[in-house]
Amino acid sequence: MSHIPSGKSWIGYNLSRMKSQRQLMWMSFPFIAFIAIFAYGPLWGWLMAFQNYRPGIGFMEQDWVGLDHFQTLFTDPTFLRVIRNTLAMSLISLFLGFVGSIGLALLLNELRMVLFKRVVQTVSYLPHFLSWIIVTGIVANVLSTENGIVNVLMTKLGLIDAPINFFAEPKYFWGIVGLSSMWKEIGWGTIIYLASMASINPSLYEAASIDGAGRFRKMWNVTLPSIKPTIIILLIINVGNVLNAGFEIQYLLGNGLVQDVSETIDIFVLKYGINLGNYSLATAAGIFKSVVSLVLIFIANGIAKSLGEERLI
Repeated sequence: MSHIPSGKSWIGYNLSRMKSQRQLMWMSFPFIAFIAIFAYGPLWGWLMAFQNYRPGIGFMEQDWVGLDHFQTLFTDPTFLRVIRNTLAMSLISLFLGFVGSIGLALLLNELRMVLFKRVVQTVSYLPHFLSWIIVTGIVANVLSTENGIVNVLMTKLGLIDAPINFFAEPKYFWGIVGLSSMWKEIGWGTIIYLASMASINPSLYEAASIDGAGRFRKMWNVTLPSIKPTIIILLIINVGNVLNAGFEIQYLLGNGLVQDVSETIDIFVLKYGINLGNYSLATAAGIFKSVVSLVLIFIANGIAKSLGEERLI
């Protein structure tokens, strides 16, 4: 309350601030309306998870079944398997994405050749703008058993005697998804870290140089601690997306030979919910994802708060 001018109440102070910033408030109104209509408006459809929903019947005339669909989900071995797959692929992609983006940002930050730095940045974040259908096509060609560069190199180096069919071996699938996601997003992820590094006080590096620190010591003792708040905030946000392992790459690269490890919650919703007309089951699975994501964000935020680190709220 100390920032409120003397002689003004809290209400009066905030009303005056709203009046002085009314242009910004009017500018933000379309975005607020967009979120309200397309993000919060459809939430009434969650009621389908508690109904035996059938199209063509009035929404309030459906048969109410309570938590039956949730019980079906958590007693279905297939759903438990897709939860495992989703968590595994999401955590692999999260780890590789964070380590890769931070590592690339640190290396780019140390480059002194501006032209080369810009070229590397441009090349590294261009895959972000490619659709997954194109990326999966590239991955399929790279790992092909006929002329795929991976099999060709491994054969030439004597690491394997015959080409490996990566898409027929379940043990390779999670790694393929993780590395493909990292390659696609690593350059885009470095943008925020590089922006954070640009705000570091140069005198900190000068002081480290006087103390005899080399480049790697400066990165460890100056750069990383300075961008730690940014890392923690992004980590909290990404923890909330841990059940969003993806749909396109698993759907496009998956096949009958690897379906036990390739199916995610989104594919389960499509395959066993929407395609079979079981919209109530699909809605229940979607609610599960949303609730778990929200809980994970609050848990991660609470841990960050207890450790005295930056947090979302």
